[in-house]
Amino acid sequence: MIKYLLVFVALIGMCIVFYPLVEDFGTLTQLNPLAESYVKGSITDLNMPNTVTAVVVTYRGLDTLGEVTVLFLATAGVGFLLRRKQTHAAHRKAGTEFLRTGADFLSPLIIIFGIYIFTHGHLSPGGGFQGGVVIASSILLLVMANASFRFSHALLHFSESLSGAAYVVMGLLGLLLLGAASFLDPRYLPGGVYLSLFSAGAVPLIYSFIGFKVGAELSSVIDSMHEEGGE
Repeated sequence: MIKYLLVFVALIGMCIVFYPLVEDFGTLTQLNPLAESYVKGSITDLNMPNTVTAVVVTYRGLDTLGEVTVLFLATAGVGFLLRRKQTHAAHRKAGTEFLRTGADFLSPLIIIFGIYIFTHGHLSPGGGFQGGVVIASSILLLVMANASFRFSHALLHFSESLSGAAYVVMGLLGLLLLGAASFLDPRYLPGGVYLSLFSAGAVPLIYSFIGFKVGAELSSVIDSMHEEGGE
C-alpha cells in the first residue's frame, strides 16, 4: 500500500513540475534573436545552407573540439582496460563463405557512403561524427563476418593522429589569418559557389578530418574488443 502511495505522490509531483511548461506551450511564429542570427549568418557569412553544421563546426567549434577530445579519451580508456596478457588462444567462430563474400563486397561501399556523409555535411544532414560511425560500421561488419580479420593498428593510430592534428591546425589557421576569436572560422578559404561541394570555406575539410578521426577511433575500439574479447 505504501509503495502505491509513493508512486501516486511522485506522479502528482511530476504533474506539478511540468504543468507550467504545458500551460505556456505555444507554437512559435518567429525565431528568437540568437537562432535568427545563426540562420542568417550561416548563409550571409559562411555561404552554407545547413545551419546545424554552421553551428556545430563554427559558432560552437570549441564544444565540438571538446567532444572529439572526450571520444579520444574514451577510446584510450577502452584500449587500456582491454590490454591484458592472453593466457590461451581465444576461440572465434568462422563466418560462412556467403557472409564473408557479402562483407567484402559491402564494406567498401559503406566506407564510400561514410565519406560522402561528412564531405557533404555542409550541404545536407550529416557530418563528421555520423560519417565516422558509418565507416566504423564497415569495420564491424568485417570483424563479424571473418574471425581472422586483422586491421593494422599502426594505420589506425596514424589516421587518428593525423586527422586530429589537422583538425587543430585548421582551427589555428583561423586565429592566424583572421585574428583573435576566430578559432575554427572557415572564412580564410574562399566561400565558393552556394550549394556546391567546394563551398562554405574550410568547413568541408574540417568535417572530413573529424570524420576520419571518429572513424579511426571507433574502429580501434572495435578491433581491440575483437582481439581481446574472443567471439
